[in-house]
Amino acid sequence: MKYDCHRSKASSAAIAAIAAIAAISPMAMGTATLLTATDLLDVPDPDLPHELWRGVLHAVTPASWEHGMIVGRLFVPLGQHVFAHGLGEVFSEATGFLLERGPDTVVCPDIAFVAKDRLAAGRFGSPYPELAPDLAVEVLSPSSRPAETRTKVAAYLALGVCSVWVIDPALRTVRIHGAAGELLLGEDDILDGGEVLPGFRHPIAKLFAGLPR
Repeated sequence: MKYDCHRSKASSAAIAAIAAIAAISPMAMGTATLLTATDLLDVPDPDLPHELWRGVLHAVTPASWEHGMIVGRLFVPLGQHVFAHGLGEVFSEATGFLLERGPDTVVCPDIAFVAKDRLAAGRFGSPYPELAPDLAVEVLSPSSRPAETRTKVAAYLALGVCSVWVIDPALRTVRIHGAAGELLLGEDDILDGGEVLPGFRHPIAKLFAGLPR
């Protein structure tokens, strides 16, 4: 693995980005007590996914059918490539990743990938793996706010996620974020895994085929 983007501790950029997310959480209103990763196991509505940003709880809104379909259309070929080449593991949005402690931050990307050599490091604690995924994929919903999305991407990168793919069904684009900057891809382009997912190539048009414009 040639790339090296995983941080050892939270940088000032990470703290600023995560604090911005925590500040806009509706659940932060009037709440002085910060939660921990373990507390997530006891939150109300256990069937509804939750994230934790520096101790502040965020409920994840159930996805639309378009959102779920696009996630499925990428998860399958991504998983097939990863398993065929022994690259690591692919995780669904049901998996929480503990990115920092004190206060705790637990995120659940729509799709996540962790490379094989990092799986062997034995950082899979209970109940959440205590490491940043190499790749995080987020599919935007109609309610997604551009400023909030940019802040979340910044937090991902600052906390050690090597690459973030943001899929926009409305614009039919994929925006790749990483250490080298941003790359905007359209329907006629090929989604390339680069150094994070070597050899993975997938036509972006297949993600949006048949969806209403």
